[in-house]
Amino acid sequence: MKVFFPKKIITMNFQYVIIFLVSFGFCFLVSCAEFPYFNQSLKDDGSLSFLVIGDWGRKGLYNQSELAFQMGEIGEKLKIDFVISSGDNFYEDGLNGVNDPAFQHSFTNIYKAPSLQKTWYNVLGNHDYRGDVEAQLSPILREKDKRWFCLRSYLLHAEIVDFFFIDTTPFVEDYFTNPKEHTYDWRGVLPKDKYLNDLLKDLDLALSKSTAKWKMVIGHHTIKSAGHHGIITELAQQLVPILEEHDVDFYINGHDHCLQRIGSIDSKLEFLTSGGGSKAWRGDVKGWNPAELKFYYDGQGFISIELNQKEVEFVYYDVFGNVLHKFSVSKDSCVSSQ
Repeated sequence: MKVFFPKKIITMNFQYVIIFLVSFGFCFLVSCAEFPYFNQSLKDDGSLSFLVIGDWGRKGLYNQSELAFQMGEIGEKLKIDFVISSGDNFYEDGLNGVNDPAFQHSFTNIYKAPSLQKTWYNVLGNHDYRGDVEAQLSPILREKDKRWFCLRSYLLHAEIVDFFFIDTTPFVEDYFTNPKEHTYDWRGVLPKDKYLNDLLKDLDLALSKSTAKWKMVIGHHTIKSAGHHGIITELAQQLVPILEEHDVDFYINGHDHCLQRIGSIDSKLEFLTSGGGSKAWRGDVKGWNPAELKFYYDGQGFISIELNQKEVEFVYYDVFGNVLHKFSVSKDSCVSSQ
């Protein structure tokens, strides 16, 4: 089944998801047992370029507006196709509903550059779960700003690359057993064990079917990090074996308010953090095996990614648009260069 959105063909294949076609004013039900599946077209030369930003929604404060300006500049230079958000989209406690003015104050009115008027593919972070989660998932937000796109977990296919967006917050047991003063919106997640088992099963199935040259998984929480949150044990134990089994190239996350790159000694999987979208400079960097830790920056910034059939290049920028770190990976030779 194909659904036509403006300038985009979206192929649906998923279980019990109601999609409201705001352009046409009706909804329908699709039943299947896989991730929601969407198509993204490549440039005419067969390449793709995009930006990754995380942990950003603070109404322009903590250099969010300054970063947005630099993103616009880099986005124009690279002619980006879309933006990926690695979660914690609205601080401190998500949105309080679809009419929360924070949506305009932290998103629409901040990322105004012409180059950023592309689809934003979002995942949810733990701060988003402290508000009305279903507000961020609602197509009403897409009515307010056509760039906004957010589901819990889904697959974006772009011929040479598959992006697997994963809802990582429900994996963290501490949010259920020790929420402190926070209240989490677990609608659609409970019973948790079934939700996580289904998610992992669907991810495993989707990865097994992928024939894309590159595979990237995007989730909010860290798996490997020298930053404040460090290793999220639940993800390291439950998610990493699936990623390694299916030769995933990169796991991209936010959560720690920094930029970093950590490799793996015993696999090709790399862990990339882009969580410097606003408040940063926490200062509690942990020690890490230098054979794995390739780059760490305890400050604000974002990442640009350009890829084609043979190579992918990552560039890390700070709030002034300065290049902090760059590297490329060649698929044919499996060689990483800096």
